[in-house]
Amino acid sequence: MSRILDQRILLLVISFLRSLQTTKVLSEWKKCGDRECETAMSRVQATTDYLGPDCRYLNFKTGEEIMVYSKLSRKNENLWTGS
Repeated sequence: MSRILDQRILLLVISFLRSLQTTKVLSEWKKCGDRECETAMSRVQATTDYLGPDCRYLNFKTGEEIMVYSKLSRKNENLWTGS
């Protein structure tokens, strides 16, 4: 009985690992200044005003300085995190 259980667990682990290989997650496309994305990678100055659609977005005015902590690449390359 325990051998059957061991085989099922092994198959579950193999299946999980295969699904991870084929799944693209945003973290694979994230560029950061350090491993935990805690160190600012650049300091930028806003060229236009921006009012985000909800509280998850940073609002800023022209000329304000923004510290950038991470950037996404590929389709969402204009999506950055900062303060």
